[in-house]
Order: sequence, then C-alpha cells, then structure tokens
Amino acid sequence: MAERDDDLVARAKTGDPEAWRELHRAHAGRLVAWLSARPSGDSMVAPEDVASDAWLVAATKVADFTGSADDFAGWLFGIARKISGGTKRRSDRRRTDPAEVEDHLPAVPDPTLSLEERDWVRHAIASLPPRERDVIGLVDGLGFDNHGAATALGISAVAVRVARHRGLRRLRSRLVEVP
Repeated sequence: MAERDDDLVARAKTGDPEAWRELHRAHAGRLVAWLSARPSGDSMVAPEDVASDAWLVAATKVADFTGSADDFAGWLFGIARKISGGTKRRSDRRRTDPAEVEDHLPAVPDPTLSLEERDWVRHAIASLPPRERDVIGLVDGLGFDNHGAATALGISAVAVRVARHRGLRRLRSRLVEVP
C-alpha cells in the first residue's frame, strides 16, 4: 500500500512557497550540521554548498516523492549524502586529500562541555567507522528515527539499529578507557 502525502508535502509539490519555507525551517539547520560533521571528499566544498545543492535537487524532484514531512527529511538527507559522495569520488579522482573531521565541526562551543571534553567527544566520534558515525549523528545527534536515518543513508532500518548499537558500544568502551 503506497503512502500518501501529508498536507505540507502536497502543498510543496504545488510550489507553495510557505510550504517550502516550513520544510526548510524544519530541516535546513539539521542538514548543514550533519554535513558539517561528515568528512568531505573535497575540502573546498562547504557543507552549506552541498546542502544547497540537495535543496535544489529536492525542489526539482519533489513530484517523485511520496510521504510525510518527516519522511521528507530522510529523503532530503539521502540526496545530500549522494551529492556528498559524488564530491568525494570526484576528489578521489583528482587525488586530493579529505579534510580532517575537526575542520568541519561547528566552532560554537557547547556550554555544557569543557574544552577537553569537547575534544574527546570529537575524537571519539571521528574515530568511529563511517556508517556508525553517520547513524549516531542522525539518530542521537539530530533526533532522526531509525526509518528516517535508514532513508537518509540508503540502508535498512535493521542496519541502522545494528550500526547504532555497535557505535554506542564502541563509545562506551572508550569512556572506560578515559582516566
């Protein structure tokens, strides 16, 4: 049985600017934050540029999308992941080195963590395998559900649960190592 569009998505499909503003308000910040935490294949391409390209693709292909505004997030993040992957492949062909994860993390300090704690968190998350890092970033960092994260990453919801379990287990083991 096919899913039906909710009102917001249906309005966006007709080109309603207010619907697009609502979708953008709901997802733009999270998309840039997620892209900022992912290592990019080309350090010359800013996460904001990848996000902008993802929004452009979403606007041109929204007629093919079916689902709710929440499902839209997974679809949009999947588009951004593919664009980012294309950037990485292009960079690999040009033999450029990817930038460090820390270079892409927001510079705004988290008032609840000390400088040393922030550095530890960045290092611990950056050291995770890519799939586990992406899943934890989406589910625990941005509040995606398993289905939305699976859609964004192009994997199954079961793979999301497994990657999250493994990633959190690795992070817990690193907490035990901290003196």
